[in-house]
Amino acid sequence: MTANVDTRRPRRRHDPVAPSPRSVGPDRSGDEYAPSALDWVRDHVEQILRTGTTDGVTMNGHPTVLMSYRGVKTGKIRKTPVMRVEHEGRYAAVASNGAQPTNPQWYAALRAEPAVELQDGPMTRRYRAREVFGAEKSRWWRRAVHAFPDYATYQRDTDRRIPVFVLEPTDENEPTAN
Repeated sequence: MTANVDTRRPRRRHDPVAPSPRSVGPDRSGDEYAPSALDWVRDHVEQILRTGTTDGVTMNGHPTVLMSYRGVKTGKIRKTPVMRVEHEGRYAAVASNGAQPTNPQWYAALRAEPAVELQDGPMTRRYRAREVFGAEKSRWWRRAVHAFPDYATYQRDTDRRIPVFVLEPTDENEPTAN
């Protein structure tokens, strides 16, 4: 049995983050993978890659899934854990950034290139991300707050409207076990 990683994110972090000591290397797709400069993100991703599953990887006691996408500036594969918000085979990716005044880096990447891979448990599948608005966003926001109540606090603590993406499975492939 693997140990549970439950990193507590600092509420606000405005100081620069040192670059990762880990080298950039190929992703399982063969594309270059660039680890995050944020320790908590690297810790989560490393556990998921080591164990082959997102099971047991939580944030503030709530389950996460692993989203892989192409960086908008570098073109390299990036991986980030997001809260598990699932409904009928679709997922929400909430760009809360812990109530920071700016969107997370992956927000621009998904707007530029909506093709992502999402790992939930041991299964990975391809999805297409689209930002939602209006009534659809409200429905997904309620689901997100139900899955991770801190989102309500984050929205209250920031001046920006927190974006929500819906990740819909593509017809490109069947789920694969890691």
